[in-house]
Amino acid sequence: MTPPPLADRLDGLLFFPVTAYGPDGALDLDAFRAHVRAGVERGAAAVFACCGTGEFHALTPDEYRACVAAAVEEAAGRVPVVAGTGYGTALAIRYARLAEEAGADGLLALPPYLVVADQAGLLRHYTALAAATSLDLVVYQRDNAVFTPATAVALARLDRVVGLKDGLGDLDLMQRIVSAVRAEGLDLLYFNGLPTAELTAPAYRGIGVTLYSSAVFCFAPEIALAFHRALGAGDHAAVDRLVDGFYRPFADLRAKGRGYAVSLVKAGVRLRGPDVGEVRPPLTEPAPAHVEELAALIDRGLALLGPEDGR
Repeated sequence: MTPPPLADRLDGLLFFPVTAYGPDGALDLDAFRAHVRAGVERGAAAVFACCGTGEFHALTPDEYRACVAAAVEEAAGRVPVVAGTGYGTALAIRYARLAEEAGADGLLALPPYLVVADQAGLLRHYTALAAATSLDLVVYQRDNAVFTPATAVALARLDRVVGLKDGLGDLDLMQRIVSAVRAEGLDLLYFNGLPTAELTAPAYRGIGVTLYSSAVFCFAPEIALAFHRALGAGDHAAVDRLVDGFYRPFADLRAKGRGYAVSLVKAGVRLRGPDVGEVRPPLTEPAPAHVEELAALIDRGLALLGPEDGR
């Protein structure tokens, strides 16, 4: 039976697994499989493999294909698997085709590598990528890939583009994009893709952006799921309790080091789950004192949960 379109399957908490490496720095597929399997079993609505948190930038094509294939096997059709792709247009297409061969259900298009393009150039890039495979595409807005409302409308007209993930945090721009796409009678899924997206999730919901990626789900799914439930239910007291007691302090800790949006998350996975190894260069490991802070913060966050959260 053919699964529903990707846009119909992305509804819930989105899981961006880290990529596991062994002590020698080589890919550890067994640990990666265990990490993905645990996330799916805990209630992830989708697996976004080999994206930012998964160190897409550090993977060879062979490693990338192996990870995507492993994620697809572990998801086993229960939830969709979306694979990251990026760099310049030619390499983005190459990775997209590898993801398709590995059985992925869709693609998350990371910003083009290094160059700052104008709107026409960005549109050419994503148009070529969308035409290169049969996979649906979510475009990631951040850094050097920021779109005007007119460009967002043009992207929404492409057959394979089903979503826009925002990692910029400009709510005024996002409101204008949502409005412009809606005014043309077009549909896009919108995602909050900011680091520690839970901090801004209430604000994004105000403009109709309800989906978000949760890095915390990688290492503290209990906390991430409790927040997601509270947000969806309009339980403002629970949302505020978790923001004040866990998410804001976590964001403050994340801000203490460059690359902590990945390396601190990976440290959290090691604290509570499989040994997924260290990050690859050019990223560096968090300071030991910061890992100790993270361990204490996780305990604090878990203590904030109630019986309805399985505590």
